[in-house]
Amino acid sequence: MSTVSKGPSSDKRMPMGERHPAERAKDFNEVGRGYTPEQAIQEARRCLQCKKPTCVSGCPVEINIPAFIKQIAESAPLKASSVLREKSTLPGVCGRVCPQEDQCEKTCILAPKGAAIGIGALERFAADAERKQSAENSLSKNISPKTAHAKNAHHGGKIAIIGSGPAGLTCAGDLAKKGFTVTVFESLHALGGVLRYGIPEFRLPRTVLEQELDTLRGLGVSFELNCLIGRTKTIADLFADNFLAIFVGTGAGLPSFLKIPGENLNNIFSANEFLVRINLMHANQFPKFDTPVYVGKNVAVIGGGNVAMDAARTALRLGAETVTIVYRRTEAEMPARAEEIHHAHEEGVQFKFLSAPEQFISDEKGAVQSIECSAMELGAPDNTGRRRPQVIADSRFLIPADMAIVAIGSSPNPVLPSLTTGLTTNAAGHIIVDKNFMTSLPGVFAGGDIVSGETVIQAMGMGKRAARCIIDHLADGRD
Repeated sequence: MSTVSKGPSSDKRMPMGERHPAERAKDFNEVGRGYTPEQAIQEARRCLQCKKPTCVSGCPVEINIPAFIKQIAESAPLKASSVLREKSTLPGVCGRVCPQEDQCEKTCILAPKGAAIGIGALERFAADAERKQSAENSLSKNISPKTAHAKNAHHGGKIAIIGSGPAGLTCAGDLAKKGFTVTVFESLHALGGVLRYGIPEFRLPRTVLEQELDTLRGLGVSFELNCLIGRTKTIADLFADNFLAIFVGTGAGLPSFLKIPGENLNNIFSANEFLVRINLMHANQFPKFDTPVYVGKNVAVIGGGNVAMDAARTALRLGAETVTIVYRRTEAEMPARAEEIHHAHEEGVQFKFLSAPEQFISDEKGAVQSIECSAMELGAPDNTGRRRPQVIADSRFLIPADMAIVAIGSSPNPVLPSLTTGLTTNAAGHIIVDKNFMTSLPGVFAGGDIVSGETVIQAMGMGKRAARCIIDHLADGRD
């Protein structure tokens, strides 16, 4: 039996190579280069292979982290990918956008020493090795990657998944593995939900997403595009078509706004609209693609999360001369990943902390030309545990901006709940579910942002748990 040679626990983690900021800020190619095989093996051999691995408890999709890392340490990345796929539907995605530093890496036994294993980078390495191998096999056999996977024989009933975001795709994959015939209904013309329209290619290349979708097709999952459930078909229609259960994962597609004077001026966008134009409709390639997008010389982005970082870095790549993130707290309170904030700094994004917009100022043509802000100070913590920002009296100032992007969050997609009689939501528009992810409609389950605001990996975890509940529900004969 092979053994894994480990280095001392105080070893520093292996950094992952990145493209130079001056180069990458001009295009949409991926920032990180990924581990080389030698780097991955060296990092994997730092893992202590704990008998009681605390890292697993920090993973919402329950990956056997020591097991996949052990395979990498033994120069077997494809076996590592197989371990990942036992639990994860989207390892190539999670290895790039999952906030491991707040989950599995945070609970790594080496984390208190500042030497947590690079679990995310290793997950990406294993998933990329599988994708490369799949592409080579398809090329050598002269077949499409979409047909390169063996189909499962389905002996279970039909399950409908509404929405092709991380929650829906995870639920679909887990149910397909159990022998159910799964159909995913997507309202847009392309699959992936927020993974496609919300995350720029420099963080999540579309080739990675397409490979994950091909793997689901290989499991026998089918997809129906341009189908808005609630309009094109109803929940009742799906049950009439002999679907035994339905999972709703329609996400949070309704942008939030500041509700301050001047917010209806020209050249003020929600981050949702701006990123959809670029990520889904290829506005950055106009006129090759038909969707145009306005980009100002001085762009202000309001917000401090990952979406704000994505919008700011995208605007920079589209040619803005200056991009400024306006945030009402300090950098220490920003909810965005530290890695994304660091990359934004490196690429030239400016930050205006402790600043809160009060109104947008118009030029003579009805377009925004500046933002009037108040200076802020931090008071007592709010219900999130972060110190509450408070306005400093008589502190208003102007930030020049001929384009503004509002990135302060979003609300649940209201279409399906508003059109489905008996589907109960709370005051915020989230679908209410019980402990088994069952909605107020028997046989209809829900998870992800439509139930509660979650990260990609947390939404995947909800999709996974909901799949188990659907299986239990059908096994109990309650359908």
